[in-house]
Amino acid sequence: MENKKIGIIVGSIRRDAYTGMVADYLIQHSPAGYQFERIGIANLPLYNQDYDSEGEPDSYAPFRAQVKSLDGVILITPEHNRSVPAALKNALDVGSRPYGKNVWDRKPAMIISSSISGLSGFGANHHLRQVLTFLNMPTLQQPEVYLANIQDCFKEDGSLGKEDYGKFLQKAVAAYLDFATEFMD
Repeated sequence: MENKKIGIIVGSIRRDAYTGMVADYLIQHSPAGYQFERIGIANLPLYNQDYDSEGEPDSYAPFRAQVKSLDGVILITPEHNRSVPAALKNALDVGSRPYGKNVWDRKPAMIISSSISGLSGFGANHHLRQVLTFLNMPTLQQPEVYLANIQDCFKEDGSLGKEDYGKFLQKAVAAYLDFATEFMD
């Protein structure tokens, strides 16, 4: 059996983002039969509907093709002002346009949110769920994955320092893959 491709989109484009460290952990611990790969969003110019008729930035077509090739998507987001970062929302917009060519359609999704406080990115998580519903992305409902005080979870070298977080993430990913198989070809 060929490996199923699961894209991981990190909502923060900050170089040493904690969400990027979570993505690295998931990639390093991807289960057999699955290929986890990070999908970059930092090079996507802000979506503008004029691009649909006047020509679009060169980075859009490869991004859309990469998303289209995926069997599922894990979105890992920090919280910016009680919502998702602009770069993540922009990537979702780029992939959903032009109208009628939504590359996110029926891609099973999982959301992981985090924050440096005890709120764990709750606002971002729920705003993202609302967007994914409109994009027709079936999204894992349980377990919900909120990572509180994320700055305390990693060692200086970027490796996960809290074993209980690792076990929780692995269980959550297993639940997601079990859920997602129903939507994969």
